[in-house]
Amino acid sequence: MSITYHRGDLPSGLGFGDSVAIDTETMGLNLQRDRLCVVQLSAGDGNAHVVHFPDRDYSAPHLRTLLADSRVQKLFHFARFDLAMIQRHFGIVCAPVYCTKVASRLVRTNTERHSLKDLCAELLGVELSKQQQTSDWGAPQLNPQQLEYAASDVLHLHALRRRLDDLLEREQRRALAEACFSFLPVRAALDLAGWADQDVFAH
Repeated sequence: MSITYHRGDLPSGLGFGDSVAIDTETMGLNLQRDRLCVVQLSAGDGNAHVVHFPDRDYSAPHLRTLLADSRVQKLFHFARFDLAMIQRHFGIVCAPVYCTKVASRLVRTNTERHSLKDLCAELLGVELSKQQQTSDWGAPQLNPQQLEYAASDVLHLHALRRRLDDLLEREQRRALAEACFSFLPVRAALDLAGWADQDVFAH
């Protein structure tokens, strides 16, 4: 496994194939108040790339090109939040999208344990440490522990997708999952527009 640190953007010519795992680290969970600090990515090859934005410069032309590429599936865990942060800071609507948390909720109806840590443990036998989850991601420099934590959030998403795809097929819910995934960018836009705590489909 390798973790490569980048400041402000990905390098030119770096490819991730037809599916890239993505996660973000922010100063908090308030979409209007808190800023994006890190975007981490993996092609599912055991390696991770961590893009740090300490200067709040989100021009990032190479990362933007990847995020906007409709030929590349973007793989998230709890995509709703990450997509909203990406829409706010980069002005990009990511598609197509796959969310391992949504897939888990659709097929693992025997449990309420749908966190990334739970999925990795129960489906892959991998134990993740969440010790750095609330560390200072807005710091001008990231420490090795933060880099390892950021990488761990994307390194296993491709393997989780494969396991969850098998369960979606078994339970005949793939079409339903794909419809949910397609709606996620809209759900993120609703969150940003002020409907985060309201169900617009309610009576």
